[in-house]
Amino acid sequence: MGDRRLPGVAALLTAGALALTGCGTTVTHARSAAAPAIVSITTTPTAATPTAVPPTVAASEAGPTTTVAAPKKTLKLGAKGKAVTWLQTRLKELGYRPGRADGNYGGSTMTAVWAFQKVNGIRPTSTIAKRTWTALENPRTPKVLVKNGKPTRAEVNLTKQIMVLYVDGQVKLITHISSGSGVPYCETAKWQGKSQRFCGSARTPTGDYKTTWRAKGWHRSYLGQLYNPIFFNGGIAFHGALSVPLYPASHGCVRMPMNVAVELPGLLGKGVPVHVRR
Repeated sequence: MGDRRLPGVAALLTAGALALTGCGTTVTHARSAAAPAIVSITTTPTAATPTAVPPTVAASEAGPTTTVAAPKKTLKLGAKGKAVTWLQTRLKELGYRPGRADGNYGGSTMTAVWAFQKVNGIRPTSTIAKRTWTALENPRTPKVLVKNGKPTRAEVNLTKQIMVLYVDGQVKLITHISSGSGVPYCETAKWQGKSQRFCGSARTPTGDYKTTWRAKGWHRSYLGQLYNPIFFNGGIAFHGALSVPLYPASHGCVRMPMNVAVELPGLLGKGVPVHVRR
């Protein structure tokens, strides 16, 4: 995705190309849409916010005090049944977003599993085996990046590629993300009625920011489409994407699974601190 050509954003013409950092734009208004119709294996969208909001988890807690017993049945993508329902329910209880607890192990559940595994020091994989089940019984909470931060804030961990949303001092949402690739790019796109060349560094800069404007549904940027974007650093935004791989791949924005992007606007308001760290 790209950056916007407004004050406060590094944008200049260099050898006929527009130099950018970011992935969005404030020039074009959003195109409203309902839930997206396209489905990706890694970012399966849900049509609405999950039916049950998981209990919040205090940031200072080491984990839930209730003893739980995981099914311990090896699961792979595409699996169905009670063990999958248990997995989905448990992930929701811990603040992750696996989609509906419908017993079907699809893309939304997989990206929630990835986030959980990363928080618990497990190499991300779609296979649910002994180590992941054990961690689900005795989970870790995410590392707090800003110890004296506001009770309501978003923390982006670029090293682990996760985002944690705190609301009133409690963990409200944990999700897998894909941030800027760091690879310089130059792309030609039709923008404002003419063909233009856009260049940038594809970075997600570290720092302290605040959420600003947002768009509903699919929003067209000159470097691609952003779903329900919430901007926090110039043209850099949280947004849903049909591809959220296990490595930094964006032009600078923070991509997240589509089902998370459906829910996030109702949880993350304007002017909320966003802390990006490595």
